Amino acid sequence: MRTALLQSSGRPGSVAANLKVLDEAAERAAAAGARLLVTPEMFLTGYAIGDDVPRLAEPADGDAADAVADIAVRHGLSVAYGYPERADADVFNAVQLIGADGTRLANYRKTHLFGCFERDHFTPGDRAVVQADLDGLRIGLMICYDVEFPENVRAHALAGTDLLLVPTAQMHPFQFVAESVVPVRAFENQMYVAYVNRVGPEGEFEFVGLSTLAGPDGIARARAGRGDELVFADADPAFLAASREANPYLSDRRPGLYGPLVQA
Repeated sequence: MRTALLQSSGRPGSVAANLKVLDEAAERAAAAGARLLVTPEMFLTGYAIGDDVPRLAEPADGDAADAVADIAVRHGLSVAYGYPERADADVFNAVQLIGADGTRLANYRKTHLFGCFERDHFTPGDRAVVQADLDGLRIGLMICYDVEFPENVRAHALAGTDLLLVPTAQMHPFQFVAESVVPVRAFENQMYVAYVNRVGPEGEFEFVGLSTLAGPDGIARARAGRGDELVFADADPAFLAASREANPYLSDRRPGLYGPLVQA
């Protein structure tokens, strides 16, 4: 499945402007044969928007979701986008996957919040594995800091995730996560991982770009630079099956030895 990674910070604070960026990227992605477009973390609103987080947060089925569904339908591809989700009195750092027919396929709430900014503005999610089936692949959803916990990604592997989508807001000086951690996660869990970052200065943060789609062999199929960019790579089910046969990490596990690792 040809996958497009939209590396951009859009215009923080303007949902309308970011929907326009998304629409233009979807048009380019569809023209290049992509079946899936993935944005960074909090793409619809911006990340470092402070007290505007609750003001701009919307329900998973709100107006912004309808607008993204319209983009998906018009361009004939699925879209995974990051946004702040309002649910009653809580606001979650979320990612939603919408199918090419406009159907809301899956919604994930970030479970591991990073730093004071996130802990001050968001409620952590409580569901580790969220998946949907798309074009013959099982898609998993995760956000940024979540992928840095090996247990988290292994839970996806054990649940059969083939392509893990990770919208992110990775900042300086942690670029080694994009460069090294993400390819290792893909290899040790025998899956594809699409890690899609923001770029440039935003508030107190400096986002480093370097979005990548890593394969189950630990090799990056696509790697963006440090600026706005739309990059493409393929997630190949046949290659994934062959790689899993050659690298049987999951079947060679000895879970009985690992119990202490998950004790609080």
